[in-house]
Amino acid sequence: MTRMTWLAIVAIIWLGLSAQTARAADERPNIIFIMADDLGYAELGSYGQTKIRTPYLDRLAEEGMRFTQYYSGAPVCAPARCVLMTGKHLGHSYVRDNSEVGTWESFQGQIPLPAGEKTVAEVLKEAGYVTGAFGKWGLGRVGSSGDPLNQGFDRFFGYNCQRHAHNYYPRYLIDDREQRPLEGNDRGLTGEQYAPQLIADELLKFLRANHDQPFFIYYPTVIPHLALQVPEDDVAAYRGEWEETPYEGRSYLPHPTPKAAYAAMITFMDRQVGRILESLDELGVAENTLVVFTSDNGTTMLKPQVDYEFFESVGPLRGLKGSVYEGGLRVPLIARWPGKIPAGTVSDHQAVHYDVLATLAEVAGAEVPAGTDGISFLPELRGNAKQQKEHEYLFWDFGGYGGQIAVRMGDWKGVKRNLRRKPDAPLELYNLAEDIGEQNNVAAEHPEVAAKIEEIILEARDVPEVEKFRFGRYRE
Repeated sequence: MTRMTWLAIVAIIWLGLSAQTARAADERPNIIFIMADDLGYAELGSYGQTKIRTPYLDRLAEEGMRFTQYYSGAPVCAPARCVLMTGKHLGHSYVRDNSEVGTWESFQGQIPLPAGEKTVAEVLKEAGYVTGAFGKWGLGRVGSSGDPLNQGFDRFFGYNCQRHAHNYYPRYLIDDREQRPLEGNDRGLTGEQYAPQLIADELLKFLRANHDQPFFIYYPTVIPHLALQVPEDDVAAYRGEWEETPYEGRSYLPHPTPKAAYAAMITFMDRQVGRILESLDELGVAENTLVVFTSDNGTTMLKPQVDYEFFESVGPLRGLKGSVYEGGLRVPLIARWPGKIPAGTVSDHQAVHYDVLATLAEVAGAEVPAGTDGISFLPELRGNAKQQKEHEYLFWDFGGYGGQIAVRMGDWKGVKRNLRRKPDAPLELYNLAEDIGEQNNVAAEHPEVAAKIEEIILEARDVPEVEKFRFGRYRE
């Protein structure tokens, strides 16, 4: 055999292997991760909601898996996002409370993620994914180390600062690193350009432009966080269904029909999820796309605007946003991946935001960074419960609302509150299997369980004594 023949054979083999590699890359699953803002555990139809219509998210649950014991990483916005992005629980997380930069109206963002932190987006980008984030960021202003474009995202559109996101008719949105002016808006109750609509539109543009390669889309929608603002046509679909008491406005803008507005906001969000699902079908990539939906924390506690009792927003759970009781932390999680996740299934696996990085890394065939706290729940998603690893405990060390700690260990839940005033506050202990509403403190009856949870608290926290809680205004 001549040398030329050998070279031809080698070339053919090399081309074949290259083609196989290219096909493998093309077959890597796409990932869309959707996170609502302040959506309660029971505010979707698939979780028992009877007043608010969420047909597309209910369809997602019918076609995928619904988790009943999934938790946020924190009971408020910024730390929940930090835990999600970095895979570190609040004992190790850099951001442990909402810490603001600059004056309230400066919209300079929150305490930024350090440059050394590795995010989900960076892990997936290194694995060959194109990455985009659309919605509310809250982990560092434009140009800071926490800027989403400095944390693994190729594209960002939305609100960089959480305070800026308190109005849905803003004067501008952040388009990568520039301000895109929104003519006709003046941060009033209404305007000409509804920011959540613009954000969803940009997401769909990104999806269409990148559907022929592996993509990761992070959609931290601003809904249903206050203020109560939604286009009139959406409110009209609910107006008159219930007796209303107008909200006159104080911390947020007023609204004449707050119940109708709140329900309409959630239904608007549901419709954007429907647009995503329909686009995946149209583009022919639905079968190769994992779609995950969750919330950053429980329902807001601001009852004049949001009547959480009327909507039964957290079902039988105790607590709301800002609390480490179940109502502040337990949130919906729905995942669909046709042909991979068994349709119409329900899981009671205990999972948490800091598991997301490990899970999506396994989905993408990527390595999990060292020093993270998560466990991939991909086996559970795939219906392989026997192969699913379990956490010894779930942990929260939250600096806000007086300073709080929570530990879930099996069916046991330990809670400490008001630690800012009382560093030695006693441990409350609940058996969630018997007392999901956390009404009966049984610490005195089970001292050995309480002692074990106290040990876990000491083990899980790694911050110096003077930095037990990160709260207050951040100074650069």
